[in-house]
Amino acid sequence: MRRGKYPDLSQDNHIFAANIKITIMEFKDIATVSGKPGLYKVLKPSRSGVILESLDEKKGKLVVGAAQRVSLLSEISIYTLTEEGASPLQDIMVKIEKEFQGDTGLEGADKEEYQAFMKHILPEFDEDRVYASDVKKLINWYHIIRAQCPEVLEEKAGEEDSKAEEEEK
Repeated sequence: MRRGKYPDLSQDNHIFAANIKITIMEFKDIATVSGKPGLYKVLKPSRSGVILESLDEKKGKLVVGAAQRVSLLSEISIYTLTEEGASPLQDIMVKIEKEFQGDTGLEGADKEEYQAFMKHILPEFDEDRVYASDVKKLINWYHIIRAQCPEVLEEKAGEEDSKAEEEEK
């Protein structure tokens, strides 16, 4: 017997899930702001610029105007000596996650250790154009992403299939 607008759950086994919106962040949703430390989640454009939210415990919001330089991580790459001339940052981050799973062992490292790490991850990187400070920033960003949005570091199934096909050729 039903009363009111809600179903009678005493007879049937029903599972009801709350209407929760889960947003899975992607690499294109993460930005860096020139002159500011850390990474930011792109929330939405505004009249005066872009609204960003910091990817740290504070989750502070920031409106960045046209005067400041905002770079999406999906548009950043590392210089290489290959024909393409650069390797996408996302590919490098996924490779770091796959190999090190959070433990890069570079806390308090010096210039040579950063260069050796980069040589290990991306043997064809351009040592003349990629500085130790760039590698340090890469490692810092990797740790922030791993802590705040680790789903970004997961390799997509389609990417794995296409890479396997390329290796077979």
